[in-house]
Amino acid sequence: MKINQYIDHTSLKADLNLHQIEKLCMEAREYEFFSVCVNSYYVKKAVSFLSGSSVKVCTVVGFPLGASTMESKRFEAMKAMAEGAKEIDMVINISAIKSQDWQYVLDDMASLTQVTHQQGGILKVILENCLLTDEEKRKACEIALKAKVDFVKTSTGFSTGGATLEDIKLMRSIVGTTGIKASGGIRDLETAKKMIEAGATRIGTSAGVEIMNGMKSKESY
Repeated sequence: MKINQYIDHTSLKADLNLHQIEKLCMEAREYEFFSVCVNSYYVKKAVSFLSGSSVKVCTVVGFPLGASTMESKRFEAMKAMAEGAKEIDMVINISAIKSQDWQYVLDDMASLTQVTHQQGGILKVILENCLLTDEEKRKACEIALKAKVDFVKTSTGFSTGGATLEDIKLMRSIVGTTGIKASGGIRDLETAKKMIEAGATRIGTSAGVEIMNGMKSKESY
């Protein structure tokens, strides 16, 4: 298992500085992670730091609440992709789910699918499972399939809970071969492996280096 290629090496805290983003990108180059995930303010810089490498730049849209308008999410995504982002992690409109406005949920996702796919990019939709009932999770996954998103994702990491094995299994039972990104609280090799075994095809974590060090430790025995 080439676990490095599952990892979106992530840093989204509000108080990050440019030096920390550069460090994130240098780590991603060293360990050949799949991508770095940064706030859109840092997309241009991350693209520059990763020039010549295979590491992609991912950014977040409507983050972390998901409550911004469809139009503003589209603008965010278009701007980020114009600056070099290849993957967009959009937060689902949780308020629309709680209001059972499922048509809006679909339109919101489909709008972003159109924008990202037109630019040859990938769209991941963050469900924020800790705020949803199991029935809402199922319905959101079904709508994600209709909207033709590339991944469904468990969490922002900024709410009341992160990824769980139960949620990964539930999501996989609905979305079939569509990608699943496990994110939130994944800080060591064993947890990452369990998420992958349960059906995750991407891991969002700020602990990518620690996970890789855990892999080296296993290989040294």
